[in-house]
Amino acid sequence: MASTITIEPVTRIEGHAKVTIHLDDAGKVTEARMHVNEFRGFEKFCEGRMFFEMPQITQRICGICPISHHLASAKACDAIVGQELPRPARLIRELMHMGQFIQSHALHLFHLASPDLLLGFDADPTIRNVTGVIQANPELALKGIGLRKFGQEVIRKIGGKRIHPYDAATPNSVNKGLDPADRDELRSQIDGVVDGMRMAVAVIKGYAEANAEQMESFAAFPSGYAGLVGDRGQLELYDGRIRMVDSKLRPWEPDYDPANYLNYIAEKTVPWSYLKFPFYRKLGFPTGAYRVGPLARLNLCSDVSTPLAREEWQQFKALGRGGAVEGSLFYHLARAIEGLYAAERARELLNDNEVTATETLAIGPVRNREGVGVVEAPRGTLIHHYQVDDTGRLESVNLIVSTGHNNWAMNRAVSEVAREFVDGKKLTEGMLNRVEAAIRCYDPCLSCSTHALGQMPLAVELIGATGEVLGRVARG
Repeated sequence: MASTITIEPVTRIEGHAKVTIHLDDAGKVTEARMHVNEFRGFEKFCEGRMFFEMPQITQRICGICPISHHLASAKACDAIVGQELPRPARLIRELMHMGQFIQSHALHLFHLASPDLLLGFDADPTIRNVTGVIQANPELALKGIGLRKFGQEVIRKIGGKRIHPYDAATPNSVNKGLDPADRDELRSQIDGVVDGMRMAVAVIKGYAEANAEQMESFAAFPSGYAGLVGDRGQLELYDGRIRMVDSKLRPWEPDYDPANYLNYIAEKTVPWSYLKFPFYRKLGFPTGAYRVGPLARLNLCSDVSTPLAREEWQQFKALGRGGAVEGSLFYHLARAIEGLYAAERARELLNDNEVTATETLAIGPVRNREGVGVVEAPRGTLIHHYQVDDTGRLESVNLIVSTGHNNWAMNRAVSEVAREFVDGKKLTEGMLNRVEAAIRCYDPCLSCSTHALGQMPLAVELIGATGEVLGRVARG
């Protein structure tokens, strides 16, 4: 008779999820799944609102990456207004976006991922957390706090608040330019931020070099990859065209306008999760499943525009030996390199005098009944799609969130790691932590991909075929 291990909740992620691991009589894993047990209602309860309210409404989906939703929403509203966005407004939006990347990547690298990498997957869970990192390497922990603080200050100086800004992007505009004094203050700190991100890259590279075999094999599998690229195929986080490639980095399609995403992307539902499974239409599911986020973006881009990040990206690309870098743990290295790019790009933006210009407004009536806004959120490609009536009232809303794109990949990673490490006859906490770590590679934000409902259980139990409890691990 079969038995099941349940991990609930998955720890050190944003949002609520559980994992079920199904065992045969010998205690070997036959199947593993990640279940997202939250429900999101934003698409339905936004119907009937005016489109220009959406940048403020949708950022409330999440407190970790509200800027991503704020900007994707603003871009969808831009398309409805149908006028060209003034260059100073675009610079200010992108600077806010870089602040979001810096703070989000710093949070994940230093506080959520580093306990596994610095302290070990089998470390005592009472110390395998940010407190343990502070004790083991206080300089590194403080550096992470400082980087996150800088990113949030960028957001505050532009939008008025560190979380859920009230004075930032609006349809086809931003409310104000960056104050010159604020620009000078940020510019005085940016070199230190670049150095901090270089330190993060060095730490993750050091771990990767010392654990090369594990990096290559841990939750490594072929997949497609998707993300935005610039006009030369370069890494692009705010704007651009969507590129989709296979595991050999061969194009599935020519790079396409994000407004046409429905021609290429479809979604599948399953009865055991609230989170949908996006896939490339022409290949179907699961053959057309793909990954997004830092690993995908560094795999599929043709260049990186900032010098320090370009050098690291070139070394990263060499790891793929002509194809994609596939191990899920490499998400952490890709995330650090992207953090370095975001810091360098923020420096470029702060040195552009138009970032303090006041010509940031170009409003107008509804010209288009439909608008699509796409940005690269820290976790991957984020799509906002609105349809309105002649007055600008929303008739339908569709959101495909970064974590949703990675749903298949996270389930595949859970299954791969569970089969390799979990032994139902000799259950240990470290085995289960490896399964959770496979999910943490993707830095999922389940509050974005769904919407919270219910409570978080705090125990893991191994149930035998006759219903008896064979093992139990409790947290909290």
